[in-house]
Amino acid sequence: MSPSLLCLILMLLSGLGLNAQAGMLNEPIKPLPAVPQLNPLQVELGRQLFNEPRLSANSKLSCANCHQLNKGGADTVAFSVGVLGLPVSVNTPSIFNAALNFSHFWDGRSMTLRAQVHEAVQSPGEMSGNWRDVVQMLGADANYRASFEKAYPDGVTESNVNNALATYERTLISSNSRFDQYLRGDTGILSQEEKYGYQRFKSNGCIACHQGVNIGGNMLQKFGVMGDYFKARGNPTPIDLGRYQVTKDDMDRNVFKVPSLRNVAVTAPYFHDGSAETLEEAVEVMFRYQLGRIPSAEDKTLIIKFLKTLTGEWEGKPL
Repeated sequence: MSPSLLCLILMLLSGLGLNAQAGMLNEPIKPLPAVPQLNPLQVELGRQLFNEPRLSANSKLSCANCHQLNKGGADTVAFSVGVLGLPVSVNTPSIFNAALNFSHFWDGRSMTLRAQVHEAVQSPGEMSGNWRDVVQMLGADANYRASFEKAYPDGVTESNVNNALATYERTLISSNSRFDQYLRGDTGILSQEEKYGYQRFKSNGCIACHQGVNIGGNMLQKFGVMGDYFKARGNPTPIDLGRYQVTKDDMDRNVFKVPSLRNVAVTAPYFHDGSAETLEEAVEVMFRYQLGRIPSAEDKTLIIKFLKTLTGEWEGKPL
């Protein structure tokens, strides 16, 4: 191949947004990584603990009750029911791909998965567990004791319980969405309307907050940049203060972690308050209060078609 022809091909690929070496599209959204290869004994132990109701105060509520893996890793209601039989204060985010977020909880107060696990287990509104009791219970269970001794030199400890849960959660990667396949160079896998939807997603400014490998989850943002969402919704609650409850900085009022949009089509309802029951409602609210305009019917239709391409797979099956 002549140098001039090679240059022409590279220019054409660049114009299409392709990485000539890997066939990867050069976009602000990146494909999910493969499921990491971690210590299998710790992963399996974490899986068991994730489904273990005895971590909770009443031995009836496990992590899997609210983070339902067969329902996108979230819940199907605005507010999950905690150990006391009462709704928790915020909508349950998906546990899928949570390891790729820069912080955890809607107010971003935990910077690591281990910190998130530690707090969720002992949170009064959620599992209301006691770590001393949890360690004692697991240590008294012959099967758990044997599993911990195989996975960790020092057996059952609070740190090891926490580590096992976080290790398992790191494997919850919903790879191989159709959009990820598109980003890897299979441009024919999306319909023309889905591709137009992605272009509208970018041109309207959604991409400013929802980008990167998790299509969000990497920044904090005020809910209501271009209008007072909470005044329009009514009935404000302390939870609506968001990040302010952590920092007490007025600049953090109504500021929340930008959620990942991965698997968004299967994780309704939406927002920290679970107020949007459908993608149509969620897109409408985002346009109005984050972008300051009303979306056209065509914008909404096309963007939602794009959002539906973000649904990935778990254990070889679509979520």
